[in-house]
Amino acid sequence: MPSIELHPDIYHEVSEAYRWYESKTTGLGEDFLNELESAFALIVELPDTWPVLSNSFRRYLLKRFPYGIIYKINKDQIFIVAVMHLSREPYYWRNRA
Repeated sequence: MPSIELHPDIYHEVSEAYRWYESKTTGLGEDFLNELESAFALIVELPDTWPVLSNSFRRYLLKRFPYGIIYKINKDQIFIVAVMHLSREPYYWRNRA
């Protein structure tokens, strides 16, 4: 099973989303984190399942939240490039790879 590596900017993206959801409803930020954790596990388990977005980047869409996980499959590693809001700058993450 491949390992997972997160781009350093993801911590800021996730933290920002968590705080925003928690400010709306207590516990909603935790729900967001739980869905992200489940999504990361699925991506590691079945990395080729989700569609190629551009070049060799793939996108997993969260079910409950308007976010996509952008990732790239390397030999024995999944590199998570971004956890992006679907209504914001769609390709801001391209310079991260």
